Amino acid sequence: MHSVQPLLGLSWLLLLDSKTPTMRASLLSLAGVASLAFSGLGLAADAEEWKTRSVYQVMIDRYARTDGSIDHECEAHEFCGGTWRGLINKLDYIQDMGFTAIQISPINKNMEEHTAAGDPYHGYWTTDLYALNDKFGTEKDFKDLVAELKKRDIYLMADVVVNHMAQRFDNNPPPKVDYSKFNPFNDEKYFHPYCNVTEEGWLNATEYQDCWLYPYGVALADLDTRNEFVIKEMNSWIKGLVSNYSIDGLRIDAAKHVNDEFLPGFVKSSGVFAWGEVLTGETEDFCRYQTLDLLPGMPNYLDYYKLIEGFNGGSFEKLAQIKKQAINNCNDTFALGTFVENHDMPRFANKNSDMAIAKNAMTYVILNDGVPTVYQGQEQHFNGFETPHNREPLWQSGYDKESPLYKLTATLNKVRNHIIKLDKDYVNTASEILEANNNYFCTKKGSYGSQIVYCITNNSSKGGKHLLTVGGFQADQKVVEVLTCQSNQAGMSGTIDMKMNNGVPKVYVPADALKDSGICEQTTAEEYQDDTSGAGVTGSATGLLAAAVAGWALMFLA
Repeated sequence: MHSVQPLLGLSWLLLLDSKTPTMRASLLSLAGVASLAFSGLGLAADAEEWKTRSVYQVMIDRYARTDGSIDHECEAHEFCGGTWRGLINKLDYIQDMGFTAIQISPINKNMEEHTAAGDPYHGYWTTDLYALNDKFGTEKDFKDLVAELKKRDIYLMADVVVNHMAQRFDNNPPPKVDYSKFNPFNDEKYFHPYCNVTEEGWLNATEYQDCWLYPYGVALADLDTRNEFVIKEMNSWIKGLVSNYSIDGLRIDAAKHVNDEFLPGFVKSSGVFAWGEVLTGETEDFCRYQTLDLLPGMPNYLDYYKLIEGFNGGSFEKLAQIKKQAINNCNDTFALGTFVENHDMPRFANKNSDMAIAKNAMTYVILNDGVPTVYQGQEQHFNGFETPHNREPLWQSGYDKESPLYKLTATLNKVRNHIIKLDKDYVNTASEILEANNNYFCTKKGSYGSQIVYCITNNSSKGGKHLLTVGGFQADQKVVEVLTCQSNQAGMSGTIDMKMNNGVPKVYVPADALKDSGICEQTTAEEYQDDTSGAGVTGSATGLLAAAVAGWALMFLA
């Protein structure tokens, strides 16, 4: 996505505005060197450090207003008044949920005109790489945000846009673009000639990488990222941006829509870990960005599509299949970001409003292999449909810390963060799929003694009472179900009986691993004898001993 960088003072910006591209490049190079001298790129977070983090995605305009008001009316297509200062004031809300990183919407200057497609409240319609977006605050506000995040040990991932720059469009093609208004790419020669992606063109890399996206209300002038000046300028800019603002990671918007060769040099110049947006559910198309060393990681759209399907009338068998395909085809699935919501997709609750289903989805996001990523408002069960209605202002929730999904997320993050401290190999240990059928998906992740075993279901809150026999434990191991703080003990075969009642997920951790964690300090024993009603549907789960697997039977309650 976009990333902003006023790495230069106002006098420098004025000077740059008056120079030719060649002279501007020289000045920027000098400025970059000066900036780097006062920072520490060597301290940048790498992929291994990001794997230990849990990410909360923020759209600045819709997160928090500077005055902290929660009754401000907001039109979906217009600016609503969220700011960097507002985010600073509401960081406790994020940190108390257990998140250790935030991903923020682009910070650089955007076009200012209202368009047929609305206002550029989201930050993705860039006009000037070398100025901050004053709609979100001052440079001091942004630097104060960075400083506060460092103080709290919360990583900062910035969204950056490299595919295009934007200008208002009257919807009469071809767009009449005044390239002189762009900085630094102020000439038509830095852009691809206008063409619109055809329906068939989405399967043609040349077309979807070189043609212009979204030709309604705004012209997204497609940058020629094969042009030597564009490459050098982009690489210099991102290096300075990361250095000047101590950014820990990047999300590259529309990475699939720039030529492959551009991406590795851009990521290398940044000096930090990066996700690139590659919107596809096809394993080969997706994983090649890792296998060809184009990107270190991506938001995990492979899982996303199968999760949405599995929770809405489909089967979890397809989720298990795509996970295996990803492991076999991608370089590092642990560097992918797990999600069921973001600012581009309909809210999860828009398709299925059942709270039990939402809890299962959140459990998967936090405990799956990869980096958990939660989009603001998911924890409040927001239910907007497509853009812009999936970008509701968070203040409408009153920042409710007692909402069911908020409390669940806080517990899950606390458990994951604790286990990561106990087991340095946890984040790079592949989950073992214990069960994957129409209605249940269960995994074990981590080494014995500090493993997490969880089961999710697509049965709704009206799904009745079910008993599921699941392995993943050692013989006679004492365990705690951390969402209810109920204790249990595995049998000789390393299995336990999980009560999957009313569609709720279950998450088990060895009791010994929870000592001094502050998690479930008081427990009660799980009871089964009172469960005498409801249909039982279970599947056998692969467990500790292969011999035991064959003997596990389906269990039904009368």
